[in-house]
Amino acid sequence: MEEEIELILELSKEQMLESIGRLDTVLSKIRAGKASPNMLSSIKIDYYGALTPLSQMSNINTPDSQTISIQPFDKSVMEDIEKAISQADLGLNPMNNGELIMINVPSLTEERRRDLVRQVKSESENAKVSIRNSRQKANDEIKKLLKDNLSEDMARNTEEMIQDLTNEYTRLVDKRFDDKEKDIMTI
Repeated sequence: MEEEIELILELSKEQMLESIGRLDTVLSKIRAGKASPNMLSSIKIDYYGALTPLSQMSNINTPDSQTISIQPFDKSVMEDIEKAISQADLGLNPMNNGELIMINVPSLTEERRRDLVRQVKSESENAKVSIRNSRQKANDEIKKLLKDNLSEDMARNTEEMIQDLTNEYTRLVDKRFDDKEKDIMTI
């Protein structure tokens, strides 16, 4: 029984960690007004028949807080990179000077900042729902074990441990939301 309880706790923790990881990935793509190479992480270019991430076919730098420069290893794909960035619907306008592709990241308006905070709030809520679903799955497994001769005390203790995990990961989500909100609203 104890091995099964350990397994349930471990699985629960892994699922909650995955929820945090997904939230981190989504939040890294929401820009806070500052240029970042992460803003282009979702862009893939058809390079000799294979969809290749932009970061694997170029150097991406931020010379200042409002500019991203992209220097492709192969100059023949510059137009493809420009087209992919334009079509990615990131609100970015690439400019090709023959050597580099420069992107001027526009400053965010107050209204746009509020929209981004709402988006971050929504993503944070999704992460919390996912964490609570993990808790529910674990508690269901405990109830099954209870029918298979698990003591009520042990079941209650395990459910409390699962609740503690849920509270811990929910606090992590709240912290990430607060940090991202502060980042977005800082001009």
